[in-house]
Amino acid sequence: MVNETMLTEEKYEQFLARIEAGEKIEADDWMPDEYRKVLIKLISMHGISEIMGALPEKEWVPKAPSLKRKLGIMAKVQDEMGHGQLLLRVTEDLIKPLGRTREDLMNDLFTGDLKFHNVFHMEAPTWGDAGLIGWLVDGAAIITQTNMLSASYGPYARALKRICAEEVFHAQHGEAIIMALAEGTDEQQTMIQDAIDRWWESLLMFFGPGDAKATGSSKQDITAKYGIRSKSNEELRQDFFTKYVPRILSLGLTIPDPTMHYDQGKEEWIYQQPDWSKFKEIVQNRGPKSKDRLRLRELSYENNAWVREALSPKSEVV
Repeated sequence: MVNETMLTEEKYEQFLARIEAGEKIEADDWMPDEYRKVLIKLISMHGISEIMGALPEKEWVPKAPSLKRKLGIMAKVQDEMGHGQLLLRVTEDLIKPLGRTREDLMNDLFTGDLKFHNVFHMEAPTWGDAGLIGWLVDGAAIITQTNMLSASYGPYARALKRICAEEVFHAQHGEAIIMALAEGTDEQQTMIQDAIDRWWESLLMFFGPGDAKATGSSKQDITAKYGIRSKSNEELRQDFFTKYVPRILSLGLTIPDPTMHYDQGKEEWIYQQPDWSKFKEIVQNRGPKSKDRLRLRELSYENNAWVREALSPKSEVV
């Protein structure tokens, strides 16, 4: 009789060899529990963040300053919701063998077991915020997501290819808003600066804590081990600085961190760390708009239950 443990170890070694060889893992392939678990956590959080991330911009659809801007931000909201649906579909294939459904994911969101990204717990009180979300938040998302375009899990990598292509347009949409404001009145320029001042700490937190040992998290090591991503949180944050700090300064704006500078010797940006205790509070749904946005999502889910029921394969045709 073959020892089951030996068989599992052999499968695990073959699995790692496939990843090392650059092969893609598919939904119906054998995978270790740890790999499945980290994928479920990552992709479900990404998917629900796309949906929750549409809410602060949705607030600006009726308030955008022109019909052109209304149509632009409306299209962006539609795209983000589509990204969320695509990613939750990818997640469904991973949770199905565990006896779970998309409805379970939504319930996890409402109970606080499924988190959404820290930036989408924040307020967006001005049109400058709407532009900044597209320009810098989506810019940060592109940096993070392109790092996973070669992810070992095939369905996620393929979904990201489409998502990243559309996110480029979203970033251009945000940049167009910012450029229009930057070329406008003193009041409009001040609007951008105020938005940067309020969002800067959240943008730093976007990539997550840099030192896994200090935070007690090994997620970075696990995703690298399984070929899901190649760069660390801090490397991604440094990429963001390199791309966007010069652009921000070129508009005559300032970074709300007097310590920030590029160290030529170390070849890295020196900056003031955000308050990571605040980050933990936010991701525990204790941010400025956490409760409001969760309640809005919950009401929408409840009000549209009849649509899901009508589309269910279990529904009888009368």
